[in-house]
Amino acid sequence: MTVPRPVLPLLSRRACVRMGFAGLASPLLQACGGGSLSGAEADAARAKADAVRALVRDTMQNHHARAVLVRVTVDGREIITEAFGESQDGVPATTNMHFRNGAVAIAFVAMLLLQLVDAKVVALDDKVSKWLPDLPNADRVSLRHLAQMTAGYQDYVQDPDFDRATAEQPYRKWTPEELLAYAVHKPLYFEPGTNWAYAHTNYVILGLALEKITGRSVRDLMQDKVLGPLGMKQTSDPDSPVIPEPVLHAYISVRAGERFYEDATLWDPSWTITRGAIQVTDLYDLHKSAIAFGSGMLLSPESHAAQVSTALRGTSKPVPGCPTCIPQTERFSYGLGVNTTGNWVLQSPAFNGYSAIAAYHAGSKVAIALVVTYAPQTWDDKGNFLGYQHERLITEIATAILPQDPPPMGT
Repeated sequence: MTVPRPVLPLLSRRACVRMGFAGLASPLLQACGGGSLSGAEADAARAKADAVRALVRDTMQNHHARAVLVRVTVDGREIITEAFGESQDGVPATTNMHFRNGAVAIAFVAMLLLQLVDAKVVALDDKVSKWLPDLPNADRVSLRHLAQMTAGYQDYVQDPDFDRATAEQPYRKWTPEELLAYAVHKPLYFEPGTNWAYAHTNYVILGLALEKITGRSVRDLMQDKVLGPLGMKQTSDPDSPVIPEPVLHAYISVRAGERFYEDATLWDPSWTITRGAIQVTDLYDLHKSAIAFGSGMLLSPESHAAQVSTALRGTSKPVPGCPTCIPQTERFSYGLGVNTTGNWVLQSPAFNGYSAIAAYHAGSKVAIALVVTYAPQTWDDKGNFLGYQHERLITEIATAILPQDPPPMGT
């Protein structure tokens, strides 16, 4: 089932206030407040919206999506904001439903660090031992290494004992110390700064360091320094598995290697990132996220350049025994808390049945927010996941909106 919204040629002042954009000084938001599209521009916008609908419906019908939420704007002008499918059986998905934003919060944690750099409180190359002296290898690892995923720490998520514990106890609440115990006492994958490996471990450590540096909780810092200034009123860390109503439900079929289908919406997400940044959000705030980290809001030009840097491309390589030591290429490279693919900047959380992408193209000011949940057919008879459809769909949508420069991630 589709819940349509009209294609708006321009955001009204009231809509800008509701979405938290009014009053923010950014050229991205010049569409807020007046003006109109020409007839030809309005026709082109409607054609793009129809193209997005067709791509989403194809995903629903042929690629086993249960629900899809999508919002696309170009230079602040709405192309489409729409929900497809069902949250629960008989409950249509809607654009105001809440869900977990996962790795999008990683971008926000990196922004907190870069704000401290801009304020000259810390430098990116400061060693972590200055604040966490008892952490193994902290005298070799810098704040930059943590934010850039070049520290070399192993990922606790890859530990078989941890994987077993989360499968057996999906409602367990984890502390940072419990998470780190699965990783930091193991040998580093590589000398810090010489390679790249995705590890949740890095951002759990970075969160602890930020709390030591500032004397404040990450949760308070996030509200004061990121969510509040961006007007993200639907994004918060509830410090529990609770998601505010209305809720987009997610389903999964991967536990114990057997084929079954269960609601994973209220599984405890405390294992995913540092405390204080385990967030819920909605489609509108996910869209704001893309604009915020894609355009450099709240940061100096120098810090934003570091945030979206592609300097790692061509510098990393696989390491035996390291499942996340991935070569950095044009198709995928890591800045500080965000991914880059071609000329797009994005974050793409995927866990416990939720998949999402917040993506931004600075040159054309295209912002895309996409959320996908999955039908039972997404898993095979042994419970193996058959693919993240959000990556394919984001590439198709971006190609429809910006055919001259789509992201290469799905190709």
